[in-house]
Amino acid sequence: MNTHVFYFSGYALLKNEGLSGLLTMIRNTVKEKEADILIIDGLDSFSFADDGMREFKEFIHELQAVTALLGCTTYLLSPASEGKDLPQHNLVDGIMEFTRAQRGPRSVHELAIHKFRGSDYLPGKHEVEITDDGIVIHPRTEVHFDNPPANATEERIRMGFGIPKFDSMLNSGLLSGTCTILLGAPGTGKTILGLHFLIEGARQGQSGLYFGFYEPPPRLIEKAERLGLGLKQWVDKGLIELIWQPPLEHYVDALAEQVLEKLRSESETKRRRRLFIDGIEGFRNANVYPDRAPRFMSAFTNQLRAMDVTSLITDELPLFAVALDMPNPELANAVEGVVLLRYVEVQAQIRRLISILKMRESSYDTAIREFEITDHGVLISESFGAIESILTGQGRSVGNKKTNKKTGTVRQGKKGGKR
Repeated sequence: MNTHVFYFSGYALLKNEGLSGLLTMIRNTVKEKEADILIIDGLDSFSFADDGMREFKEFIHELQAVTALLGCTTYLLSPASEGKDLPQHNLVDGIMEFTRAQRGPRSVHELAIHKFRGSDYLPGKHEVEITDDGIVIHPRTEVHFDNPPANATEERIRMGFGIPKFDSMLNSGLLSGTCTILLGAPGTGKTILGLHFLIEGARQGQSGLYFGFYEPPPRLIEKAERLGLGLKQWVDKGLIELIWQPPLEHYVDALAEQVLEKLRSESETKRRRRLFIDGIEGFRNANVYPDRAPRFMSAFTNQLRAMDVTSLITDELPLFAVALDMPNPELANAVEGVVLLRYVEVQAQIRRLISILKMRESSYDTAIREFEITDHGVLISESFGAIESILTGQGRSVGNKKTNKKTGTVRQGKKGGKR
């Protein structure tokens, strides 16, 4: 196999003999070297070699005929035309445009295919990375996976957390092939609950993938060991894989591609897979086009369902806020379930709560329950039956109330009688 690369300068020949002389040199060189690929750089200088454009068009036509006859694929490199069609655009079989744009502080490389005669292609702009291994192109997720299957291929089962009270709230667990959000402020226990989900799957022989942005695997394993979860043994057995992606500058499609490729590579050997994405904000921060978010999340989660992967995804709420606003509304619309973890102040004590806000395709317990992180993992208590307004973060006792007969308002009575 011929793997040599040859470089020739044709500028002097173009200057002295014009396009006809250059074409003769190209024909002879391609034939002599038995070239499979020809790259002509600096096409913009060709168009100014002659006053008439007719000769330039003839050159392109004859170049196509010569290279096609010799079985050589030709690439013509030219500066961007800034939206204007150049004469060669109508003559060639394909047009690809590479651009670099500033999006805030970031410099983004992109590829767009405007024409590809006789073949289908993915329209629009796609992210490009220039790495030590060359150019890597990441197709837009919502275009690449725009036709997912309507149904999963495996029979649906329940995927539990190994926490009896919580599994009972979920009617024995999440339905397989669904996506669920764990929504909560920092420190409410989202990561611990997600690790419970993966570990319970490993106990049942189901493989799990952790994809996170903030805690490297050694620290994650150390945290789990302190809580007696035994994460390390399942990692050592290969049933749980930990992937840490430092929160640096990334392309959102590259992140999705990394997750999907890892799951796809396991599809032949492992079934009933579980995925825990710890920090969807890592994807959100990597997205340089915010208006893409709804389409991206829909395509990404649809592809996870098509692969029969049961996914748990965390999203961050403000540490102290009365109102419950979804930081990522498009994600809430793209998933089947939403589980809320929340701090609440009760009698000058901070306590954690857990509740299910949404669970499509399944019945669930609507009670708001206390959620504790102990030395043996997660413990969920009974519902807060004697407390109201706890989702505001400031719970109030519902007992011992008095009503003002004139105004109809209700006020909290004092305990302990008169002072």
